[in-house]
Amino acid sequence: MAAPLKIFTIESLTVRLYGSPLDLAQDAAREVQAHLQEVLAAQGSARTILATGNSQLQFLDELFRLGEVDWSKITLFHMDEYLGISADDSASFRHYMRERVENKIKPKQFHYIEGNALEPIKECERYGRLLQEQPIDLCCFGIGENGHLAFNDPPVANFADVHPVKIVKLDDVCKMQQVKQGHFPNLASVPPYALTLTIPALCSVKKMVGLCPGKNKAQPIRDALRGPVSPACPASILRRQPHAVLLLDTESASLL
Repeated sequence: MAAPLKIFTIESLTVRLYGSPLDLAQDAAREVQAHLQEVLAAQGSARTILATGNSQLQFLDELFRLGEVDWSKITLFHMDEYLGISADDSASFRHYMRERVENKIKPKQFHYIEGNALEPIKECERYGRLLQEQPIDLCCFGIGENGHLAFNDPPVANFADVHPVKIVKLDDVCKMQQVKQGHFPNLASVPPYALTLTIPALCSVKKMVGLCPGKNKAQPIRDALRGPVSPACPASILRRQPHAVLLLDTESASLL
């Protein structure tokens, strides 16, 4: 397993550069495994937020292959869900998490955002209460092509959100990314709204591990790390997070 080609900091953020997506995924898996082992040894349980998206697939496979994490002591959350979508829909993030995570590792509990809840505002409140019951030990995340974290797209990102979960309208760049990744056949079929954890909710965790491989992430990575810290590129807030580490490959870092 290859070590990072380079490690550097931008303001408070640690950034690690890898030669390939596989090297990135393997090192992320080792780091997450070690962190969860440490947390479980110290407190007997852990609470973790996971992300969906193609950037997470290889990492999740590597993490589960490594083993040696007692998932029966870990409560899981996810970041977002489309408004109005069924959990059985193949594009649903609940479906993604059940197929790729819960069914494989059998966590203590997986709290899902019910995107088709009858009262979405109450669902935001319910999920927010679950998140805030105890500190979250870890958040694994990706960065969108528009620089979003979760579904905090530039038009709706708020670094001072007072709510942990909110309903947002998705911008077209975000929706087109879902189409390009094969989750929807065309732009019109992507649900226009979603429920998402807010920026403060994501950043309030004890440790953040970001995985961002691929050439399609080069521009948002440049904006996040070299542009102003602004909701215009929501991921730029990572530069204010000393508890975060961002993992890049040579393609996603090509514009730095």
